[in-house]
Amino acid sequence: MPELDATKCVQVDYSNPVHMDHLIHMLNWYALDPMGGSKPLTEEVKARLRTDLKTVTGAVSFLAYEAAHPDTPVGLINCFPGYSSFLAKPLLNIHDVVVHPEHRGKSIGTVLIQAIEKYAREQGHCKLSLEVRTDNPAEILYRRLGFGNGGNPMWFLIKDL
Repeated sequence: MPELDATKCVQVDYSNPVHMDHLIHMLNWYALDPMGGSKPLTEEVKARLRTDLKTVTGAVSFLAYEAAHPDTPVGLINCFPGYSSFLAKPLLNIHDVVVHPEHRGKSIGTVLIQAIEKYAREQGHCKLSLEVRTDNPAEILYRRLGFGNGGNPMWFLIKDL
């Protein structure tokens, strides 16, 4: 996997309890951040992540670790598959990019996105997609790494069920 500034990415094994502890720890940091809603994950959600992620066909996650602290995660990327009907090929949606607040500005987000891009190319995906809030400073990173509006700006609409 790509490395930058002594950051190492490891693909998450959803059956590995340590990996899942680290994934949930990082995802909870994201949930606590204003970009994630400022509320911690519930215990129910944490428990369901442990069982559900390994059943989602095509789901892939990477954890980032700094060399100085190889047992403490500093970043996470969660991705889920989709399909491009116009290209008749699979695509990969980047759903979560998390960098621990104390480790931002160290290129960890770059390493995570490079790792998922390499993975997606190896798996034959035709593109990566992601949504980003307009007030999220990480938009600058995504644009620098080649993400754009896809021709025309689009709205990301949701309906809670």
